[in-house]
Amino acid sequence: MQRVEGLVMRATGSWYEVLHEGEILRCRMRGKLRLRGVRSTNPVVVGDTVHCECGEDGEWVIVDIAPRHNYIIRRASNLSKESHIIASNIDRAMLVVTLVEPITAVEFIDRFLVTCEAYKVPVTILLAKIDLLHDNPEAVAEFHRIYEGAGYEVIDISATQGIGIERVKAMLSGKTTLLSGNSGVGKSTLIGAIDPTIDIRTGEISDSFHKGKHTTTFSTMYRVADGYIIDTPGVKGFGLIDIDEKELWHYFPEMISRAGECKFFNCTHTHEPHCAVIEAVKREEIAFSRYESYLKILDEDDKYRK
Repeated sequence: MQRVEGLVMRATGSWYEVLHEGEILRCRMRGKLRLRGVRSTNPVVVGDTVHCECGEDGEWVIVDIAPRHNYIIRRASNLSKESHIIASNIDRAMLVVTLVEPITAVEFIDRFLVTCEAYKVPVTILLAKIDLLHDNPEAVAEFHRIYEGAGYEVIDISATQGIGIERVKAMLSGKTTLLSGNSGVGKSTLIGAIDPTIDIRTGEISDSFHKGKHTTTFSTMYRVADGYIIDTPGVKGFGLIDIDEKELWHYFPEMISRAGECKFFNCTHTHEPHCAVIEAVKREEIAFSRYESYLKILDEDDKYRK
């Protein structure tokens, strides 16, 4: 029986496209294949290194998954304890956000950033559709102040005007980069601007077991600029999972730099006297919107832990 190693380029839930020595193998997953210690709705994800076997019928089957060095995960749905892994083995995440058409919610941004911090994935924020914000430079400046102040790199881009594209392209070289954001922020347009030869028709995968085509979108990895970019479906929310409320502040870089000055070693930065974090918020050294996200995540995610 032939056995090979490959890289998962696309995962639809029933079929997986695996790259092996320049060739795409169309694989199914062995029924009993499950990851040890991870309650996930999708055991095999884009970015995984997998081992595949070809049966006598000529059909390829994924039989094993190599250990991951990291992954990005979110709660599968509200009040669910199941998780959904977005992608694995990522060198960098790029979060595409917009301040107009549509407006990306601050809490969505902050939840995504917390997840990247928790799973040790470096992240860059791409402020997209910057060409639509010429008449609102104050909003752009404030966004940079908040997130650069928190320790994140923010790059202004416009896929239609070519602004910031070369800078983003240079960051992709030799790396595996996850591209994420809400629907409508322009992820696919951005990929097209980076490499016009890529044909992004996500979701239109013919399945020999079904007539017609799927209309759902699926995570897909593309070869770009001597590296790989993972285009993910637009997500509305980003539920956190497996993050202890006592450790949540560890994933806000601007809190870490001040927490050592708190009077109490076990300070939760919510109500304690002489809390250096709260004092920094009052002095506007920590953005109130970021602190508000911290409190909301503590409050809203508490019900998931019970």
